[in-house]
Amino acid sequence: MEIRPIARSELPQLLALYGHLHADDEPPPDGDALEQIWNELLGSPRYRYAGAYVDGQLVSSCTITIVPNLTRGGRPYGLIENVVTHADHRGHGHAKAVLHDALSFAWSQGCYKVMLMTGRKDEATLQFYETAGFDRQGKQAFIARP
Repeated sequence: MEIRPIARSELPQLLALYGHLHADDEPPPDGDALEQIWNELLGSPRYRYAGAYVDGQLVSSCTITIVPNLTRGGRPYGLIENVVTHADHRGHGHAKAVLHDALSFAWSQGCYKVMLMTGRKDEATLQFYETAGFDRQGKQAFIARP
């Protein structure tokens, strides 16, 4: 297994992997809009897309955003989203490896905390995130949608 940032040319692999995240998700925008979003994400040092590769194939990924902050001595915080592993590669430590990569990146950026939310309620998923270093008792999350 190789862990590294996802390359600009690997967007099609990432989008295919996202099919294992939400089967009923809206499709990504077409053409120029998609390229503009991808370029913005890769062009900023605040975003990182970590990928786990097996035999050159992207099998797991997550993204972390580093958010500037005026509290905590001006130290930023991180937000992890879109943790996904290809269904054929689950249970082999790939997601935990990309999470550790994201956390290492956050700590190297001086983050005082990293947050992760999941919509999953099953105990196995919650325990997985705990074994990856996250505390489910630390805070309560709320979500607003338009």
